[in-house]
Amino acid sequence: MRALLALLLLAAPSAWAEELPDVQSCLNAYVDRYEWLLDIHADTPIEEVEGGIWHVEDVSYCGTLGIVRCDRSDDPIACQIALADTQDEITAKVKEDLPAPADVAGDGWPKRLYEAAYALAHGSSAGPDCVGQPERFEVWCEANYASNRLGNAVHAWEVARYLGAAPSAIDAGWAGPPPPVMPRARPE
Repeated sequence: MRALLALLLLAAPSAWAEELPDVQSCLNAYVDRYEWLLDIHADTPIEEVEGGIWHVEDVSYCGTLGIVRCDRSDDPIACQIALADTQDEITAKVKEDLPAPADVAGDGWPKRLYEAAYALAHGSSAGPDCVGQPERFEVWCEANYASNRLGNAVHAWEVARYLGAAPSAIDAGWAGPPPPVMPRARPE
């Protein structure tokens, strides 16, 4: 999907490129796809799901789209500060419903994966990685790290959801229905 979007961005007029989805819309589409994967693989042992069901790198991609939107805005610095704040707000909401690993039933590697993902989502930074850089790079860096924090939290949610220990993102209130799929124009 990312390769297709990149190709379309290169081939499409710049006006279309400015219509990139915002972080929340992108995340809503991602969560909808994840719930779909859970539904269609409900009776399949996780080890047998071809390609797996956890693709949290797509959450970071949503953050990257947000950064590109900011770069194309009238005030990229203010936009990226707001983007980082938005991602951190969503991250906090995601983490609110993550149960402690001891409260999650199950065993085997999905349980161990949840323990590791939970620890990563609740980890602390090694320090202010972005401080001391030129302002434009510093705000980009903060928005990028906020995207990573969001990805860590969503990954923990994915595994908890798979284990039946977390509500859907819509029920939890940090995601909504996906944006409608826009019909493609038919060739003449």
